[in-house]
Amino acid sequence: MAPIRVLVVEDSLTVRMRLCEVLARDRDIEVVGQAEDGRRAIELARDLRPDAITMDMMLPAMSGLAATEYIMAHQPTPILIVSSSTNRGELFKTYEALAAGAVDVLEKPGADEDDGGWERRLVAAVKLVARIRVIRHPRARLSAFSAASAAGSADGARPLAPRRAKVVAIGASTGGPGAIVEVLRGLPSAFTAPILLVLHINEPFGRAFGDWLDGQTPRGVRFPEDGERLEHARGRVILAPPGRHLTVRDGLLRLSDAPERHSCRPSVDVLFESVAREVGGAATACLLTGMGRDGAAGMLAIRRAGGLTIAQDEASSVVFGMPREAILLGAAQHVLPIGEIGPALVALTAAEDAA
Repeated sequence: MAPIRVLVVEDSLTVRMRLCEVLARDRDIEVVGQAEDGRRAIELARDLRPDAITMDMMLPAMSGLAATEYIMAHQPTPILIVSSSTNRGELFKTYEALAAGAVDVLEKPGADEDDGGWERRLVAAVKLVARIRVIRHPRARLSAFSAASAAGSADGARPLAPRRAKVVAIGASTGGPGAIVEVLRGLPSAFTAPILLVLHINEPFGRAFGDWLDGQTPRGVRFPEDGERLEHARGRVILAPPGRHLTVRDGLLRLSDAPERHSCRPSVDVLFESVAREVGGAATACLLTGMGRDGAAGMLAIRRAGGLTIAQDEASSVVFGMPREAILLGAAQHVLPIGEIGPALVALTAAEDAA
């Protein structure tokens, strides 16, 4: 089998050489090019057509974010962000790059990092992202979102039976940041149902994600307090904290350190199953792009309880893993492109407000 062809993008010569050395030691990987800035990264991505790219965010001449946006618009290639998580501005650029189509993120090794452990994670991450079929992302797609585009998406949506939506639960993983923003931007300010959200994102990159997401939509986004009342979350997005399950019980939002589900904590299944028990037919679940099968069983529980379930379709998913598993289980009542999910939820909220 041909080796995975990798382009390494990093402005620090020391770090770049280390990345190349670690990757080249694996017989399944071939480093085909190196770039020290974003402009050169674009040129090499076009000329070499690598199977995967490792991308730093803070680059001279053109940032890693700008290079990622351009590559994903013109030469879609699986991109692994290899970046520092200590700088808030760099963290936000990382989220923007993930929303623009980058597949995953790995922190640069620290001074006290176990070299062997980090090296194994780097090699495994490159092999993982190289297998993903990425999709084309138009440049500035998120910032160009408008009410007109949302209305256009709604025209093509499948009709949904109106019902009361007391809670909307959303789960996502790989490719999730961009998909989540698109769904949230499709909701008007009058949308009153609480939105409970689980996103798989590795620490330490998850800690500032809520702040970034809050800036992408006028809807308030925050981490919950254990034991706060669900009714206080009306009209807001409640994000499961990194490393803790989010559930609903007896009208309260609960945080838990219970064991991982599908190697995930927070887990989409754990959230969905609690919502099914708590609100039954008044629940709506959306399962977005992501690798693995977390969320499929929980979505089935919501459907069996009488709730409404929506899975993102294959064409608009970065990774059609989690939605596919839900569809195969018979858990997804509706399979919609990402641009149609927000308008579908608007119809449900109108039914709630009129009730």
